[in-house]
Order: sequence, then C-alpha cells, then structure tokens
Amino acid sequence: MKRKAFGRMYWLASWATPLVAVAAYLAFWPVVIEPAAWSPQANVGYTGAHVVNDKLAGLKQIALQAGQAGPEFLLPHAGHLYTGLANGDVLRMQPDGQGQTLVANTGGRPLGLDVDEQGRLLVADAMKGLVRITGQGAQAKVEAVLTTVPHGGSEDPIRYADAVKVGPGGVIWLTDASTRFGARDNGGTFEASVLDILEHSCTGRLIALTPAGQARVVMDGLCFPNGIAFSADGKAMFLSETGTYRVLKVDLSRLDAGAGAGTAAVSAEAALAQGTAKVILDNLPGYPDNLSRGADGRLWTGLTKPRSPVIDFAGPYPFIRSLTLRLPRALWPVPKPYGHLIAFDESGKVLDDLQDPTGSYPETTAAVEMDGKLFVQSLHAHSVGWMPYKGPALAVQAEK
Repeated sequence: MKRKAFGRMYWLASWATPLVAVAAYLAFWPVVIEPAAWSPQANVGYTGAHVVNDKLAGLKQIALQAGQAGPEFLLPHAGHLYTGLANGDVLRMQPDGQGQTLVANTGGRPLGLDVDEQGRLLVADAMKGLVRITGQGAQAKVEAVLTTVPHGGSEDPIRYADAVKVGPGGVIWLTDASTRFGARDNGGTFEASVLDILEHSCTGRLIALTPAGQARVVMDGLCFPNGIAFSADGKAMFLSETGTYRVLKVDLSRLDAGAGAGTAAVSAEAALAQGTAKVILDNLPGYPDNLSRGADGRLWTGLTKPRSPVIDFAGPYPFIRSLTLRLPRALWPVPKPYGHLIAFDESGKVLDDLQDPTGSYPETTAAVEMDGKLFVQSLHAHSVGWMPYKGPALAVQAEK
C-alpha cells in the first residue's frame, strides 16, 4: 500500500511540478511593460461609414529593389514620390515607379518626410531623431537636426521620431511616439509600437522646432501620436493618436509653438478639456497611422491593423496585458493584416472608406494622391501599392 501511495504521489508531483512552474512563469516572469489601466470604448467594428468592402483589393504594385521594403510614408514633391525604407534608404521615384534613385541612407529607420523652406528633405527617423538631407546620391549630406529636447531641466532623447511636417511660419512639428519604448532599443518600429500600445502609459509628445532653432515639447500625454497634417487655412493641425483609435484636431492659435523653452507642455487631456484640441474621428475599428492631404480638401489616414479584442478586453486589467508578453511571440495579440484607408474632411466627416479584408497589401499606413492615382503606404511591403482614383465620384457614392 505504501508503494502504491508513494507511486500516486510521485505521479502527481511529476505533473504538478511543471504546471506550477508554468503558472509561476506566467504570473511573475519580468516583462518590460508596466501596463496602465484604461477603458477603451466598445468596438462597433466595421459598421456605418466603415462597413466592410473590397474597394482596396487588387492594388497595382510598384516593385522596390532587392533588399528594400517598408515604404511607410510617401511624400509627393516636385513631380516625384519620396519614401523611407526599413534598411535606412530614402528613395525617390517617378509616379509610374520608374527612375528609382537612392537619395541617401540615414543609418536608421526613416518614417515621416517633408521638405523645409530651403528645399531640403526632412526625415523623422525612428532611430536617429529629426534628420535633414541636403542633395542626393554620393553628394548627399545627412545631418542630425534634433536628437534631444528640453525636458525637466535637462535634454531628453527623442526615442521614436515618427512624423514631421513644416507648418505655418516655418515651424517644424515632430511627433515622438513613445518616451518609453524606442525603436532602436526594442527590436524595431513595429516591436516598439506593440510594447507601447500594450502598456498604454501614453508618454508620446508633440515637439515644435522654431525657425530660430528653439525646440520644446508643446503637448505630451499622447497615446502613441503618429501622423500630422494641417488644415487648408493653416490654422489647425490634425494629429492621429494610434493608441486610442482616434484623430485629433488642434487649434494652433491656442497651441503656442513659439513660447520659451522653459514653458510647460500642455497635456493631451488638458488640451481636450480646454478646447485646444477636439476629437474628430473616434472609436475607429483599427489603429490610425499617418495623415496626408489629398485633393478637394480630403485628408487620408490608414489603419495599420484592426483592433485586437484581447487588447480591448484587457484594457482595465494590466496583469492580463503583462501576461501576453510572457507567451511565445506567435501568441501575442497582434491582429492579422487588413487593408484599410479612410478619407475624411476637416470636420471629421468620412468621405470614403477603402478596405481589403484579405490584407494582401500589409499594414496600410496611409495614402497620398498624385496624378489621378492613390498611392498606398505600408510598414512591411516590398512594393508601393497604387490604384486609379477619382475622388469626387467615390465620395458621392460613399455618402449615399
């Protein structure tokens, strides 16, 4: 009997020990995030203006060269398209895809692009900060413009430069998506963004750099601030906030970019309460990324991924979000690709909604219009997607 009892105890122990070990690992293994509790709105999904369609399916493709991928942002300028790629290349091409030319390599991960008042290319580089490129090819000069910003009496590194736009008066606006998870130190832009959104500590900020060279944080407390665009009259800024599924409209007259370097930033929460900012697109079915201006007053944003039911459910429960990072990476709550672009006006009215539920062109980060075509951006694709686009006809159809 003693042998049988011992055998049963041994059998139980042989099963219990690994189960206890797994449970202890899932409960206590250190993770890099410190999740903050929040309560996202209930996801209404693909309804209303965002009802499921396949208008983005079957995109034509402009192939990139070997070793090049991830045209995350596209800038139309002087008859050409410019884009930054995952290997650090900044590329210029004609709208038909011909004449692909290397402008320069930043040595990091170029994302947002714009041109300053002297015609030089500005690059929001997720690993290098704000970079300026003068010339191209062998004669290109790549220089760091802004790698730190005054914060708390010292210079704080810019960890995840995301979007850059030259605004009224020559002020350069830059989003620093996260002060917690830099792209360089966390495996890349996508990995760092997943960590930041899972944590939801909302440490992103909006930085202004005046023509006199004075930089300061103008707004903070943003949940992964991403794309920037301006209203037609230059009086307002549109800002996508990826981590909260929304797009903000900011009154620039109430957001003083030229204040002294010691001036405290306004928090996103305070800006909304004071009326400096308002939400014009809210509770989107995915994560809004870049912003761009199109024809006839249209603005565009792309949803890189659909919302994750796991992340939404776990919003109020920080422990569950910590637990997800203890799982194998294949089990992380990263949704499958789903192509999605939204055109809207300056009041937030949706003018068009283009989707590809198959996600054949992955991570649609936004689109730009040029020469009667809609060029689509992507975080990981090995090509630039495009389709013929006649905005007014599609906009009328979308409003029926």
